[in-house]
This record gives sequence, C-alpha cells and structure tokens, in this order.
Amino acid sequence: MKRLLRTVLPVLCALLAVAPATVGTAHARGEGLQRQEWALRALNAKAAWKTTKGQGMTVAVLDTGVDADHPDLRENVLAGEDLVGMGASRGDRAWARHGTAMAGIIAGHGHGKGGEDGILGVAPEAHVLPVRVLLEDQDPQRAKARDERGTALAKGIRWATDHGADVINLSLGDDSDSAHPDAHEDAAVRYALRKGVVVVASAGNGGEDGDHVSYPAAYPGVIAVAAVDRKGARASFSTRRWYATVAAPGKDILIADPDRTYYQGWGTSAAAAFTSGAVALVRAAHPDLSPAQIKELISDTARNTPEGGRSDAVGTGVVDPAAAIEMGSHVKPEKQRPRVGEYDKEYFGAARPADGAGPGWFALVAAVVGVLLIGVAFAVHRGVAFRVPPRLRRGPPRPL
Repeated sequence: MKRLLRTVLPVLCALLAVAPATVGTAHARGEGLQRQEWALRALNAKAAWKTTKGQGMTVAVLDTGVDADHPDLRENVLAGEDLVGMGASRGDRAWARHGTAMAGIIAGHGHGKGGEDGILGVAPEAHVLPVRVLLEDQDPQRAKARDERGTALAKGIRWATDHGADVINLSLGDDSDSAHPDAHEDAAVRYALRKGVVVVASAGNGGEDGDHVSYPAAYPGVIAVAAVDRKGARASFSTRRWYATVAAPGKDILIADPDRTYYQGWGTSAAAAFTSGAVALVRAAHPDLSPAQIKELISDTARNTPEGGRSDAVGTGVVDPAAAIEMGSHVKPEKQRPRVGEYDKEYFGAARPADGAGPGWFALVAAVVGVLLIGVAFAVHRGVAFRVPPRLRRGPPRPL
C-alpha cells in the first residue's frame, strides 16, 4: 500500500499555507526516503555526526505544535506548552502540521528496523521542546488567535528559555506590509541570549514579493537563515535583507506530517530548522560557548561564501556544522554580554532591567552627576555662593 508524496507550502507567521500537489509516491512507512534527503548531504551532516548527533541538547520548536507520537520523533519530544489555548486539537487535520515538519528536520531519527524508514533530522539525538505559539493557516480560529494571543511568541521565547532550551527555533515570521518590530519580542530575544540560548529564525519568504523585512529574523542577535536550492543558489522565494546570517536548504525538502504521510516542502522555515539542528550539534560539541560565539562560528565556517564574504541573499554561505565544530575547538568560551543601547529603541524598544540590561550610558551620566554633586557640596561647605544668570533660568513645564 502506498501513499502520495505531496508538496506543501510552509509560509509562516501568519505564514502557513498549504498547497498540495502530487509529485511522486512513497511507501506509507517512508521506505527509501532517507536516500532522497539531499539537504543532509549539502550540510555535510555525516561528518559532524562523527563528533556528535546532538545528544543532551534541547531545541525548542515555537510553532503550531508537534506530534510527539510520530514514529520519526517518538521519545525525542519533551512535554511542552500551549500558549494559544484554542483552535484545532490532536486528530484534527489543522493540528501541528508545520511544527511536526520542523521538528522532523531538526531531530527526526527515522523508524523501523535500524531506523531506516522515515526521515532523519540534522541532530537525531537531540530533544525537541514544543511550544505552541500560532495556529495552522487552515485553522478556522487562526484570525482570532492572532488578535487575542498576540503576545504568544514573546512569552514562548521566555518560557522555552526558562525550561531548558539550548536552541530556540523560530520557523515563523511576519513579512507583511504591516510587519514591524515588537518591543516585547525583542526583549524576549535578549533575555534568551543573556541566558545562553541561541535563537534561530527564518529570513522570510518575500523574495518574489518585495523582500520585506521579517520579524523575528531582524531582531539583534538572532541567526537569520535564508534558503538555497539543490545547487546551492538562493531560492527565488528567499528574502534578501541585511540581517541574513547564513543559508541552508529550503527547497524540495522531505518533511513528516501527523497523518503519517511524507511531503515535500519549501520555505525559509525549513532552512531555519536545518540551521537549528546544526547549531544543536555545535553546542553539543562546545556547550560552554556563548550564543554570540556560536553565531560567529556558524557564520565564519559557512561554505559557498559569496563574493565579498557576504551577501543579503545568503549571508556568509551555507551552514557547515562539521567545520563549525572543528573551529570551535580553538575558541575560548566567553560569557554572553549583550550591550544595551546598541540598537535604536525606535526600532527595537528598550530592554527591561530583568532582561539583563547593563548600566550602559545611564551609568556614565549617573557617575558624572555624582561627581558634580560632590563638588557642589564641597563648595557649599566652603561658603561659595552660586548665581544663575537670568537667561538660564527655566520657567514651569509647558505643553509641547
């Protein structure tokens, strides 16, 4: 008995559309699919597996939910959290499709004899921590969830950080005409980074529709991932923007589904998931490196680097976890120290003290004022009189 291998379109954040189309056949058990996983070969995954397959790492998948009973993921999925609290439930067609697909790319281990059926992920021994922060596009309550659960993503990042995530995968984003940065999301990302959690996000699928900026990919500190095809060229749909860190496979990608059928998908969401798996491998090999160091490693060791060393289309090139693991052996661990004031609050919002905000310019101003006050006190003590010229005297506040 055979099932169809169909094509899905995982456009995210509001981004999740499905467009089935028959492209071939696959056995119900997923026999022979692993030989078709060109993306793992493109990432040089087998070379990285000589060092680690991600054991001990936890990758939080902030998405539409994950099917923990899928044979390719069974025993890899931890108890997660649902921050939406509405919409489809287990057994419904509009439940956990995109999230399960991303989890499979990250940590699928196959099934059957020797794990030869189904699909393999980049880090097959890593754990997945599912955090439901949005609904599938075909879910009737999706619009309501967007209106009433607008803070789910920011809360999800913090929840995952506080519940053991080593890596946070954000295969989602808003690159619509109305897309804009959100101070709560930006602060949550900073919180995760300060706690030592690497944050990975998809660059956006607007490459054929204006290359609009996508959030959360554009937040500072995030590893933003563009998509490439089998030939290593930028996929036409992949957004070209200044924030692109690296690229990963994002076209003709085999993905698992809760209905136990396997599909082909495309999108920078898949590219982000591949990169999250790669980051899990690097972190497993070098657990003491900070998120900033991991990001630098992933960037510096990318292959197929464009002319000039970087481009908005593919960042510094295609992720190579084996090379990053090797270079990481020569890197001295440093504590993550995010700098406050590095980005204009007009775009990213001010960090809250609880998010690890350091003293920054405020401390400098406070120190200068303190010195002046000490000088004034000393002068008063010595009997020096102060006069304020009339032209410098201020009246009461007035409306502007």
